[in-house]
Amino acid sequence: MTDHGRNGAITQILPSALKQIMNDVLIIRPFIEGDFEAVAALWKSCGLIRTWNDPKQDIASCRSNPTSELFVGLRDDQIVSSVMAGNDGHRGVVYYVASAPQHQGKGYAKQMIRHAEDWLNGRGVWKVNLMIRDDNEKARGFYNAIGYEEEARINMSRRLERASKDQQLECIITYLQMHEPPTRPAPLAPARNIAMLRSEKPNVGFYRYLYESVGAGWLWYERRVIDDDALAALVIDPQVEIFVLYVGGTPAGYFELSLREMPEIELAYFGLLPEFIGQGLGSFLLRQAIDQAWSHNPERLWVHTCNFDHPDALAVYQRAGFEPYDQQTTTVDDPRILRPDLDWT
Repeated sequence: MTDHGRNGAITQILPSALKQIMNDVLIIRPFIEGDFEAVAALWKSCGLIRTWNDPKQDIASCRSNPTSELFVGLRDDQIVSSVMAGNDGHRGVVYYVASAPQHQGKGYAKQMIRHAEDWLNGRGVWKVNLMIRDDNEKARGFYNAIGYEEEARINMSRRLERASKDQQLECIITYLQMHEPPTRPAPLAPARNIAMLRSEKPNVGFYRYLYESVGAGWLWYERRVIDDDALAALVIDPQVEIFVLYVGGTPAGYFELSLREMPEIELAYFGLLPEFIGQGLGSFLLRQAIDQAWSHNPERLWVHTCNFDHPDALAVYQRAGFEPYDQQTTTVDDPRILRPDLDWT
């Protein structure tokens, strides 16, 4: 009878304990468009934002770098924690480790760190470095508790001069999406000698030719300044689809779909070579991209454009069925001044 009573008590306790465990488990995923306001508010509440750090620029820089990622932790569909992880080419680094004040003490920060460590380790990183201000005893104690050790090192830094205001540009980014495929008939090919071919494993030289030929006039530069290995890791990926439009056997344009965040698909890059603009090929190529994306049955297809793109880009996307859902304005250094060595013709 005594044992039976003890087992009954355990039966009553288990659901409560299990519920507590479940409540302390986060859903962790990469940052996606639309998360910015929540993440910025989280960082502000945790005292992570400094006057010299622009969260928008930090996030944009992280997301444009193939060796870094920003992760968010969710509870009840609300962002309550974050971590930024990256590989500097020698060691792993973590930044922006945050846990909302009302949720601190639940182990969320530790879960985010472990997730970042697993992500880095999966990319061949075997050691993680981090920096803590010498007066931040709370953070120091936290990292000591989860296995980080203090090393005898001298941390040195130097702030580099940023472009002056007359060397900066206002960038207005518009995000567009569609939740179902278009019902309008696809436009007919504007010429008979057109071919659309998938480049399944493009070599870096060919991809650079497409990216630079299509994008130089619209200030595309992020993928022009990374090395060949990093670029290959981005484009030779089973979750990336690159299709090239040929006219008369000559490359005329391309589009690139990212399936990395399925069930959502991003139309990451799309455009024509300058000499093929104005021939009715843009709408045809865009519809090819849209139809290819919807062949995977995503929940959402999205794209972003900005005021550096072709003046008609926003209207073309809208005519194809995309609808704007967000707009952000930021200031960026003019890449033509920062990298005069690149051909900006």
